[in-house]
Amino acid sequence: MSKTILSVDDSASIRQMVKFTLNKEGYNVIEACDGKDALAKTAVSKCDMVVTDLNMPNMDGISLIKELRQKPEFRFVPIIMLTTESQDSKKQEGKSAGATGWIVKPFKPEQLVTVVKKVLG
Repeated sequence: MSKTILSVDDSASIRQMVKFTLNKEGYNVIEACDGKDALAKTAVSKCDMVVTDLNMPNMDGISLIKELRQKPEFRFVPIIMLTTESQDSKKQEGKSAGATGWIVKPFKPEQLVTVVKKVLG
């Protein structure tokens, strides 16, 4: 059975690129436009991994990670930040919240695939 990845980004074009890239590799992709939308989607769908932006309206990526990590079913789910932010302070904040990894935008599709394969096995 293929793994399901939740792509969370307020940019529709980034979500489409993530979905297109990962669908080609055989992954199932669920899209959410911000943290609140992502939480709603995780309530009804099982996710094997989350790829989230940092800066979004309603609920940002760090808040989303903190919320997800409080749920027992998300304690060990890999969460990758996909963001334009590259400062070490932001990366540290993400890591403290529970992020598994960090990819800086703009990203190369093969870079995303490599990271996904690495963390999902």
